[in-house]
Amino acid sequence: MPIDVSSVSETWMKDVFTDRGLYCGKVEDVECDLKRFRMRSLVVKAVKGSYLSEMLGRKKGIIIPYPMVRAIGDIVLIKHFAAPPAGDEEVPTEPPATE
Repeated sequence: MPIDVSSVSETWMKDVFTDRGLYCGKVEDVECDLKRFRMRSLVVKAVKGSYLSEMLGRKKGIIIPYPMVRAIGDIVLIKHFAAPPAGDEEVPTEPPATE
């Protein structure tokens, strides 16, 4: 999407929903590629009780790559995403104690 100043400023603080209708939060910032005059990503602030806050836990927000954005109008619509299965997370292990 080619950008201009008004399209970027109008995007801030818009509500963000997945294409399945789940509320994620609000657009907090926009990252732009000024060489190509295109949006690169949206920084979405997780709002308490939202789908995104449940996914992120204690983190405050997430960077959404622009290819995941479906539409920008009165709200921002992004592709639905799911949390990785619980068993897929890497658990740091301590090296064995040496005597």
